[in-house]
Amino acid sequence: MRIAALLSIPCGLFIWFALQIGAVADGQVLQSSLAWLPTLGITLSLRLDGLGLLFALLISGIGALVLLYASSYLHDDPHLDRFYAFILAFMAAMLGTVLAGDLITLFVFWELTSLCSFVLIGFDYQSQASRKAALQALLVTGAGGLALLGGIILLGQVAGSLELTTILASGEQVRNHALYLPMLLLVLAGAFTKSAQFPFQFWLPNAMAAPTPVSAYLHSATMVKLGVFLLARFSPVLGGSDSWFVCLTGIGGITLLLGAVRAITCSDLKQILAWTTVSALGMLTLLLGLGTPLAISAAMLLLTVHALYKSALFLAAGAVDHGAGSRDINRLGGLAGTMPQVALASGLAALSMAGVVPLAGFIAKELFYEATLQAPTAATLLTLVAFLGNGLTVTAALLTGWLPFYGMLKDDTLHPHPVDLRLWLPPLLPAALGLLIGLFPGPAGRLLMAPAAAQVAGSPLPLSLGLWHGFSPVLLLSLATLGAGLALFSLRRPLLARLQPSQPSAGWDTERLYDWLLIGLPRLALGITLRLQSGRLRYYLMTVTGVAVALMALNLMTSSNDDLQLPRPDGSLHEWLTALVILAGALFATITRSRLAAVASLGVVGYGVALVYILFGAPDLAMTQFCIETLSIILFVLVLHKLPHFALLSSTASRLRDLVVALGVGTVMTWLVWRAISQPLVPSLSTWFLEQSLPAGHGRNVVNVILVDFRALDTLGEITVLAVAALGVYAMLKPRSGGEGSD
Repeated sequence: MRIAALLSIPCGLFIWFALQIGAVADGQVLQSSLAWLPTLGITLSLRLDGLGLLFALLISGIGALVLLYASSYLHDDPHLDRFYAFILAFMAAMLGTVLAGDLITLFVFWELTSLCSFVLIGFDYQSQASRKAALQALLVTGAGGLALLGGIILLGQVAGSLELTTILASGEQVRNHALYLPMLLLVLAGAFTKSAQFPFQFWLPNAMAAPTPVSAYLHSATMVKLGVFLLARFSPVLGGSDSWFVCLTGIGGITLLLGAVRAITCSDLKQILAWTTVSALGMLTLLLGLGTPLAISAAMLLLTVHALYKSALFLAAGAVDHGAGSRDINRLGGLAGTMPQVALASGLAALSMAGVVPLAGFIAKELFYEATLQAPTAATLLTLVAFLGNGLTVTAALLTGWLPFYGMLKDDTLHPHPVDLRLWLPPLLPAALGLLIGLFPGPAGRLLMAPAAAQVAGSPLPLSLGLWHGFSPVLLLSLATLGAGLALFSLRRPLLARLQPSQPSAGWDTERLYDWLLIGLPRLALGITLRLQSGRLRYYLMTVTGVAVALMALNLMTSSNDDLQLPRPDGSLHEWLTALVILAGALFATITRSRLAAVASLGVVGYGVALVYILFGAPDLAMTQFCIETLSIILFVLVLHKLPHFALLSSTASRLRDLVVALGVGTVMTWLVWRAISQPLVPSLSTWFLEQSLPAGHGRNVVNVILVDFRALDTLGEITVLAVAALGVYAMLKPRSGGEGSD
């Protein structure tokens, strides 16, 4: 009953989204918004268009299968309820991302997917491998999320809005902007980390430490596809440039080949499937980089086909592990007799993955080849990359769909047994759907792929899917791909035997760089901390003031001085005498060797400042200054006369350094004051305070009203600080009871 209630959530969502197919296919965009932070112009906006609908159907549909599968696969797990909560939260975050109608909503849900994937990958928290993989996924995708935040902020500023409707219509404005390249690189960083593109591909196979239901959901329909979704969503506004083409086709091609090569070197079913996912994500990125109508259509079809066959293969791999006790293809064999339904599901999915007619994967592969052959640049090179990647994928399909189920069982210690319906039905349904789409591609192409492709391209695209397009170079490439994959499958063992000795010393990859950074950053932070946190107040003050003054000086030097009109010095004799007294007191305080003389000199400076207040009509400030200065001098004298005479403890170099710092601070502050007084005063604020002091603050003393009413919280904070300091002093000076204090 519990699983039935939980299944009603994704099933109900899937049905609702399915009911919107007709309206969305007709070009409608369903939108809804709610004022979130109206003062900042931020709304919680949702948008259902062709692209969002395609992803929403995959997320909710495969999510329902994963829930049903997990009810059997994890039925003995004591934390099954926690898993249900996490997977449903993950589903909600994914749906929020693909249905977001503004950038802030998109980013919030984008980050929630990283958090949910963290708890799902680390679901078996007692396993060190699970914890490490979860942390790695969070750090890599979290770093990309920070880059994405910078990119969408720039994008919103350039487009003048955070709403996707406005942004998607501002492509020319964005591409012609001076900040286009930084925006593009930041957005690509977020997309590449999420979809495990080179050089961030290592985290995705490591995430196989998660339970199989999580792996199936994460690889087929959810988080790893988010990077592809982001590229597709922003293609109308960021795509179409040379930078877009080079970055996406280059990184996508490298990822395609790297994932495919690594896949055929593995023996664990989940690892093989994980690396083929990396390769498929590279294919999708390459196609979106091409940006032609044919490439975009191929990307949408491949995205759907991959979700179907990969979910089926992952769920089948979990069923094999559950029923046979192993996922190692070197130990498995002959499982078709024990698990015929699982073998059927895995076989159909593997055939679609290999691109065999009449599966939907065949149509996707042919569109892929056709898109690379008609690429605007480097068509031959891109077709060669596609051929090599697809050939290796055929080999991987045979490893996962053939070896475990046919032939003889290679390990007699294994005792395979049949699995229940909840373990074989979820992989069989998407595998059968892949066959159904292959046999009848027209409705799926017209109702789902075409609206999604239209949103990516920014305009309607003609999309006609069919199994047979006649004899052509594309068909020859498809046949050659199958032949190459079969040949490589037959030669796999001798090739791996030759390559095996060099693998341990194969040395360097990006994961080692990640490990090095993970170890090196804390060490670097510790070194900096030990360097800066010396325990000496003088160094802290020197660092803080030095950096602040350097930044101010840089700003003053780079800002325009055209309007700098310094006032000519003027004043009466008594005003000049007051200024000279203040300067003399400050100078004497720095050169005297007597503490009492230094205190007296500082007192002269304080009284001189109070005299300035009197001369310029601020007697209340002058009285406050007199009181504070008198009290400070008395306290200093009472304390300092108990101390010994000055001792020369610093070196000449230290004193010269202090002199340079002091002169620098003084010079910059003088410069800053001169710049400030050179600007014309803005009388509006002072006039407002004068006008509002009596009616709003019920006081004629404007300064008092500002402190007590207009800046009440600020004044309260200052009083609180003084009160806390007084309590601290009282606690230190209070006589202790007992011990030595009571003698």
